[in-house]
Amino acid sequence: MDIAIVKYNAGNIYSVDYALKRLGIVPVITADLETLSKADKVIFPGVGEAGTTMEHLRRTKLDQVIRGLKQPVLGICLGMQLMCRFSEEGNASCLDIFNIDVKRFISKKHEDKIPHMGWNTISSVNGNLFNKEMEEQFVYFVHSYYVPENEYTAATTNYILPFSAALKKDNFYATQFHPEKSGTVGEQILKNFLNI
Repeated sequence: MDIAIVKYNAGNIYSVDYALKRLGIVPVITADLETLSKADKVIFPGVGEAGTTMEHLRRTKLDQVIRGLKQPVLGICLGMQLMCRFSEEGNASCLDIFNIDVKRFISKKHEDKIPHMGWNTISSVNGNLFNKEMEEQFVYFVHSYYVPENEYTAATTNYILPFSAALKKDNFYATQFHPEKSGTVGEQILKNFLNI
Protein backbone atom coordinates (compact mmCIF):
# COMPACT_ATOMS: atom_id res chain seq x y z
CA MET A 1 0.00 0.00 0.00
CA ASP A 2 1.40 3.41 -1.04
CA ILE A 3 0.82 6.00 1.70
CA ALA A 4 1.85 9.58 0.95
CA ILE A 5 2.28 12.28 3.61
CA VAL A 6 1.90 15.80 2.22
CA LYS A 7 5.17 17.68 2.67
CA TYR A 8 4.72 21.42 3.17
CA ASN A 9 5.83 24.21 5.51
CA ALA A 10 4.27 22.71 8.64
CA GLY A 11 5.60 20.78 11.58
CA ASN A 12 4.56 17.37 12.86
CA ILE A 13 5.12 15.44 9.64
CA TYR A 14 7.75 13.18 11.16
CA SER A 15 5.68 12.09 14.16
CA VAL A 16 3.06 10.83 11.68
CA ASP A 17 5.86 9.11 9.73
CA TYR A 18 7.07 7.34 12.91
CA ALA A 19 3.54 6.31 13.90
CA LEU A 20 2.98 4.68 10.49
CA LYS A 21 6.36 2.92 10.65
CA ARG A 22 5.32 1.44 14.01
CA LEU A 23 2.35 -0.05 12.12
CA GLY A 24 4.67 -1.55 9.50
CA ILE A 25 3.96 1.09 6.83
CA VAL A 26 6.79 3.08 5.25
CA PRO A 27 5.16 6.20 3.83
CA VAL A 28 6.62 8.60 1.30
CA ILE A 29 6.86 12.24 2.45
CA THR A 30 6.38 14.30 -0.68
CA ALA A 31 5.22 17.54 -2.26
CA ASP A 32 5.28 15.93 -5.71
CA LEU A 33 1.82 16.45 -7.22
CA GLU A 34 1.87 13.27 -9.29
CA THR A 35 3.05 11.06 -6.39
CA LEU A 36 0.25 12.43 -4.20
CA SER A 37 -2.34 11.86 -6.93
CA LYS A 38 -1.25 8.23 -7.45
CA ALA A 39 -0.90 7.19 -3.77
CA ASP A 40 -3.40 4.70 -2.33
CA LYS A 41 -3.99 6.98 0.65
CA VAL A 42 -2.87 10.51 1.55
CA ILE A 43 -2.27 12.01 5.01
CA PHE A 44 -2.31 15.79 5.36
CA PRO A 45 -0.87 16.56 8.83
CA GLY A 46 0.05 19.92 10.19
CA VAL A 47 1.12 22.21 12.97
CA GLY A 48 1.43 25.81 11.90
CA GLU A 49 -0.47 28.97 10.95
CA ALA A 50 -3.40 28.80 8.52
CA GLY A 51 -2.82 32.00 6.52
CA THR A 52 0.83 31.49 5.60
CA THR A 53 0.28 27.77 5.04
CA MET A 54 -2.56 28.40 2.56
CA GLU A 55 -0.32 30.87 0.68
CA HIS A 56 2.31 28.12 0.41
CA LEU A 57 -0.25 25.53 -0.75
CA ARG A 58 -1.54 27.89 -3.46
CA ARG A 59 1.96 28.84 -4.61
CA THR A 60 2.93 25.16 -5.00
CA LYS A 61 -0.47 24.10 -6.45
CA LEU A 62 -0.85 21.61 -3.59
CA ASP A 63 -4.23 23.21 -2.83
CA GLN A 64 -5.65 22.06 -6.19
CA VAL A 65 -4.17 18.57 -5.85
CA ILE A 66 -5.48 17.99 -2.31
CA ARG A 67 -8.95 19.26 -3.23
CA GLY A 68 -9.04 16.93 -6.25
CA LEU A 69 -7.89 13.71 -4.57
CA LYS A 70 -10.25 10.73 -5.00
CA GLN A 71 -8.53 8.25 -2.66
CA PRO A 72 -8.99 8.33 1.15
CA VAL A 73 -7.40 11.47 2.63
CA LEU A 74 -6.79 12.09 6.35
CA GLY A 75 -6.27 15.65 7.58
CA ILE A 76 -4.75 16.06 11.06
CA CYS A 77 -4.94 19.19 13.28
CA LEU A 78 -4.06 22.14 11.01
CA GLY A 79 -4.67 19.77 8.09
CA MET A 80 -8.29 19.41 9.22
CA GLN A 81 -8.72 23.17 9.63
CA LEU A 82 -7.25 23.86 6.18
CA MET A 83 -9.82 21.46 4.68
CA CYS A 84 -12.55 23.86 5.86
CA ARG A 85 -13.88 26.91 3.99
CA PHE A 86 -12.26 29.72 5.98
CA SER A 87 -10.12 30.16 9.10
CA GLU A 88 -10.12 33.11 11.47
CA GLU A 89 -6.39 32.38 11.87
CA GLY A 90 -4.84 34.81 9.38
CA ASN A 91 -8.31 35.38 7.84
CA ALA A 92 -7.48 32.59 5.44
CA SER A 93 -9.63 31.25 2.63
CA CYS A 94 -8.97 27.52 2.83
CA LEU A 95 -9.60 24.41 0.70
CA ASP A 96 -13.40 24.43 1.13
CA ILE A 97 -13.74 20.64 1.23
CA PHE A 98 -15.87 21.01 4.36
CA ASN A 99 -18.27 23.94 3.99
CA ILE A 100 -17.68 25.33 7.50
CA ASP A 101 -15.53 28.06 9.06
CA VAL A 102 -12.78 27.64 11.68
CA LYS A 103 -13.19 29.83 14.78
CA ARG A 104 -10.82 31.05 17.48
CA PHE A 105 -11.38 29.79 21.01
CA ILE A 106 -12.45 32.59 23.37
CA SER A 107 -12.03 32.05 27.12
CA LYS A 108 -15.26 32.19 29.08
CA LYS A 109 -13.68 31.88 32.51
CA HIS A 110 -10.24 32.20 34.08
CA GLU A 111 -9.41 28.46 33.92
CA ASP A 112 -10.05 28.30 30.15
CA LYS A 113 -6.50 28.02 28.84
CA ILE A 114 -5.78 28.62 25.16
CA PRO A 115 -4.40 26.72 23.36
CA HIS A 116 -6.48 23.70 24.29
CA MET A 117 -3.58 21.38 25.05
CA GLY A 118 -3.60 17.86 26.42
CA TRP A 119 -5.89 14.86 26.72
CA ASN A 120 -9.64 15.07 26.25
CA THR A 121 -12.41 12.62 25.42
CA ILE A 122 -14.24 12.12 22.14
CA SER A 123 -17.96 11.37 21.96
CA SER A 124 -20.72 10.84 19.36
CA VAL A 125 -18.16 8.92 17.28
CA ASN A 126 -19.34 7.71 13.87
CA GLY A 127 -17.85 6.69 10.53
CA ASN A 128 -15.00 4.46 9.39
CA LEU A 129 -12.26 6.03 11.53
CA PHE A 130 -13.90 5.03 14.79
CA ASN A 131 -14.98 1.91 16.63
CA LYS A 132 -17.85 2.20 19.12
CA GLU A 133 -15.38 1.30 21.92
CA MET A 134 -13.71 4.68 21.28
CA GLU A 135 -16.70 6.54 22.74
CA GLU A 136 -15.45 8.64 25.69
CA GLN A 137 -11.82 7.57 25.11
CA PHE A 138 -9.00 10.10 25.54
CA VAL A 139 -7.03 11.58 22.62
CA TYR A 140 -4.39 14.31 22.45
CA PHE A 141 -5.13 17.90 21.34
CA VAL A 142 -3.05 21.05 20.76
CA HIS A 143 -5.00 23.90 19.12
CA SER A 144 -6.21 27.47 19.55
CA TYR A 145 -8.83 27.32 16.79
CA TYR A 146 -11.75 24.93 16.44
CA VAL A 147 -14.37 23.72 13.96
CA PRO A 148 -17.93 24.11 15.30
CA GLU A 149 -20.22 21.07 15.24
CA ASN A 150 -21.76 20.73 11.78
CA GLU A 151 -23.23 18.24 9.30
CA TYR A 152 -19.78 16.68 8.70
CA THR A 153 -18.94 16.12 12.40
CA ALA A 154 -17.77 12.54 13.01
CA ALA A 155 -16.76 12.99 16.68
CA THR A 156 -17.23 15.71 19.27
CA THR A 157 -15.14 17.06 22.15
CA ASN A 158 -16.10 19.61 24.77
CA TYR A 159 -13.57 22.27 25.77
CA ILE A 160 -15.02 25.72 26.51
CA LEU A 161 -17.82 24.60 24.15
CA PRO A 162 -18.65 21.47 22.11
CA PHE A 163 -16.67 21.33 18.85
CA SER A 164 -15.82 18.91 16.04
CA ALA A 165 -13.04 16.51 17.04
CA ALA A 166 -13.34 14.81 13.64
CA LEU A 167 -14.96 15.42 10.26
CA LYS A 168 -15.98 13.16 7.38
CA LYS A 169 -17.20 13.89 3.85
CA ASP A 170 -16.93 11.48 0.91
CA ASN A 171 -13.26 10.32 0.76
CA PHE A 172 -12.09 13.07 3.14
CA TYR A 173 -11.53 12.32 6.84
CA ALA A 174 -10.06 14.68 9.43
CA THR A 175 -9.19 14.81 13.11
CA GLN A 176 -8.54 17.90 15.21
CA PHE A 177 -6.61 15.76 17.67
CA HIS A 178 -3.32 14.01 16.89
CA PRO A 179 -3.90 10.26 16.41
CA GLU A 180 -0.13 9.77 16.13
CA LYS A 181 0.22 11.08 19.73
CA SER A 182 -2.93 9.48 21.15
CA GLY A 183 -1.63 6.11 22.34
CA THR A 184 -3.49 2.90 21.50
CA VAL A 185 -6.71 4.74 20.57
CA GLY A 186 -4.85 6.89 18.05
CA GLU A 187 -3.01 3.87 16.70
CA GLN A 188 -6.35 2.11 16.10
CA ILE A 189 -7.71 5.22 14.32
CA LEU A 190 -4.68 5.18 11.99
CA LYS A 191 -5.22 1.43 11.39
CA ASN A 192 -8.90 2.08 10.62
CA PHE A 193 -7.88 4.75 8.09
CA LEU A 194 -5.40 2.37 6.46
CA ASN A 195 -8.18 -0.24 6.18
CA ILE A 196 -10.67 2.07 4.43
